[in-house]
Parts: sequence; C-alpha cells; structure tokens
Amino acid sequence: MPRAETTQSRQTIQGPTAAERARTLAYGVADGVLVAPGVPYAPVPAHTTDRDGRPLLLVRADAPIAAALAGEDDVPATLRICDVAPVPLPDRVRGRAWLHGWLSEVPDGELRAAALRLSHAHPRPELLDLGAERDGRREWTVLALEAAQVEVDDAWGSATLEPEEYADAAPDPFVAVEAGILTHLDSAHRAELPRLLPRSVPPGPVRPLGLDRYGMWLRCSAPPPDAPSSFDVRLPFAEPVSDLHGLRRVYRRLFARATP
Repeated sequence: MPRAETTQSRQTIQGPTAAERARTLAYGVADGVLVAPGVPYAPVPAHTTDRDGRPLLLVRADAPIAAALAGEDDVPATLRICDVAPVPLPDRVRGRAWLHGWLSEVPDGELRAAALRLSHAHPRPELLDLGAERDGRREWTVLALEAAQVEVDDAWGSATLEPEEYADAAPDPFVAVEAGILTHLDSAHRAELPRLLPRSVPPGPVRPLGLDRYGMWLRCSAPPPDAPSSFDVRLPFAEPVSDLHGLRRVYRRLFARATP
C-alpha cells in the first residue's frame, strides 16, 4: 500500500508491534491457506487461535492434509494468511502472514474446547457436532499448528518473529468488529472522512481501509494531475484505545473537529 506523508513521520507514529500485527492476522478473520509438503494447497474453512496464538484449523476429516497426518504425530506445514479490506477497493490486500511449524490433530479430549474457541470467530453448524460420526466416519476435525517461526508483511513493513515473541503478544481488541465499523464509516460517513485528513493531503475521495487501537488507515484518491493513483494515509489516535467505549470517544473528538 503506497503511503502519503502526514504531519508525523512513520518512525514516530505509535502503532502495533509486528507481533501484535501477526497475532491480529492469525486471529481468524483473514483468509488462510494451509500448505504442507506433498499436499495440495487448500483454503481453510475456518481458523482461529488459542490464547497463546496457536492456530486451530477446522478441516474435513477426509481432506488430504488430514490423510497426510494418518499414522504421524505431526507434519511440517505453513498457514498462509491474506488480510483483505472489508470495504470494496482496488488493491484490497492489507497484509500477509506466514506461520511455519508443525501440524497435528487435536486429541479427542480437547476437541470440545477447540470447537468452542473456533465458534467465537466462526459460528458454523459443523462445530456443534464436531465429534459425531456418520456411517462410522467423522466428517470434520480440528488441526493445531505449533508455530516455529512467524513472518508478517503489511503497510508497516516486514518482520520475522520468534515463536515466543509472537505468543507473548495479543491481537488487536477490534479485530472481530473492524469490518462492521469500516463498512459503517464507508456507507454513512464517507463524505466526512476527507475532513479528518491533514491539509497537506490533496483533496479527493477518501475510503476507510483499516482500524486498530492506535489509529486508522484511510485510502485516498486525489484527482489527476495531483495524483495518478490512490495512496494511503495513517490517522493516529491521540491515545491508544482498548474497548468500544474508548473508540466511540475518539471518534466523537475526530468528527467534532471535522464538522465545518
């Protein structure tokens, strides 16, 4: 994502750490694809993480990756995650993450807890009877990935993380509601968004691109000849927020200043 200069340099704008960004991407809102040696690439129907950031992946019990685990304690695998903006825009990819590690099947005794964890992010009917069998076969199962290395690449830059650094971080508190907030801003407040920007930003259409506890990303499109293409501007909050009450308070201040 190209970035425009604002009143603060990239080095001084407070924002999420690389580990926090990786934990946010791995939370389960962004799409994931599981890659393992000798196994066809396969999108994961649903995935999330436990409290330590360990990915939990819902897959069909007859999927090739489940067959690759037959008779094996674990297999090397990578979970590839692609984060796409919920607002329809050109070039909607906001970030990517790669979690490399060892994949294993969650034991029967831990399936219920894994299903409950998955249902928080993905309330799917398959999770209601995860251990049930039909014609003597289980239809769905949950796999767990023990991360040995994590990579993240997004608007803030690229980073490679050790598993301890990744596990010690936490996902952004708004990861599960960000899409609804951004689509509401786009549909109900799009005309007000340009007034939130510094005066140094050329005038033009503005769309919401991303949100975290430290601020927002806005996608700007200045009319030619000022800018031949879109560019992104970071709008930092005056202070980090941790819940919806704090976010509403920040928004009221921002939009009050933007009111002509």
